[in-house]
Amino acid sequence: MTGTLQESGNLSVGKCGEEIAVNYLKGCKFKILERNFRCRCGEVDIIAREGKTFVFIEVKTRRNDSYGPPQLSVTQFKQRQISKAALLYMSSKKIENEPARFDVIAICLSGQEKPLIDHIKNAFDLTY
Repeated sequence: MTGTLQESGNLSVGKCGEEIAVNYLKGCKFKILERNFRCRCGEVDIIAREGKTFVFIEVKTRRNDSYGPPQLSVTQFKQRQISKAALLYMSSKKIENEPARFDVIAICLSGQEKPLIDHIKNAFDLTY
């Protein structure tokens, strides 16, 4: 029972972080193309465009930094999953020879008035 409550809390923190990230990106003139793109390979939290560049964004949100900064949880395994999902997305949309990159948005909700947002552009390269 406790595990279910914890998972529910983490899910709501994650969804809250994604909403914060989307609003942040819109404020930075990104065009949001898709959210929570899922496939058998993995998931991409946000797919957006910045100018002509497709941006595949992983959002990591924490209530505090007791487990370290949120961006550290984007492991090499997670990078491979995101990369595979991004390739599948581009293939399914018949997108070829377009610039693309992988960003991470780390959000800390440490009880402050405004969440701390760290947008790491080009956080990692295509990995598979």
